[in-house]
Amino acid sequence: MIRLTNLADYAVILMGALARRDGRVNAAELAAETGLPVPAVSKILGTLSRAGLALSHRGLKGGFSLGRPAHEITMADIIEAVDGPIALVHCIENAPGDCEYEPICTMRPHWQMINNAVRDGLSKVSLGDIAHHPIPANGHLPAGSRAPLHHNLALEGTDA
Repeated sequence: MIRLTNLADYAVILMGALARRDGRVNAAELAAETGLPVPAVSKILGTLSRAGLALSHRGLKGGFSLGRPAHEITMADIIEAVDGPIALVHCIENAPGDCEYEPICTMRPHWQMINNAVRDGLSKVSLGDIAHHPIPANGHLPAGSRAPLHHNLALEGTDA
């Protein structure tokens, strides 16, 4: 199974929550809205801020806001900010000659094509596309509802 890391998943959730808010919001408010633990939220927001996807505002009315308009931030941007380059297999990240199996590998050019297709797909979905269309855990959004997403996720198996 190919799947996002927990940190990438949480980063997408947090960026969606930031995009739905006007102005600044602090880590505790984002944690309450998303159901993610405050330490994980703080760590991920720091990473997103260093990548320029979120802005950190200090002071009494501080908090976080989007670093760019939501329609300019892609899912690929968010995932790469927390996980690094999107690569389905290890050899795609490496320079030619770094893999001991390269002389007999017939998959490398195909993996690159597949990897590019995945990245291109993620680049075509913006934060603006998803920000105002939350889907609650039960899969049903009442008409006219703008209820926040709630995720009761543990951080087992992550570095958060």
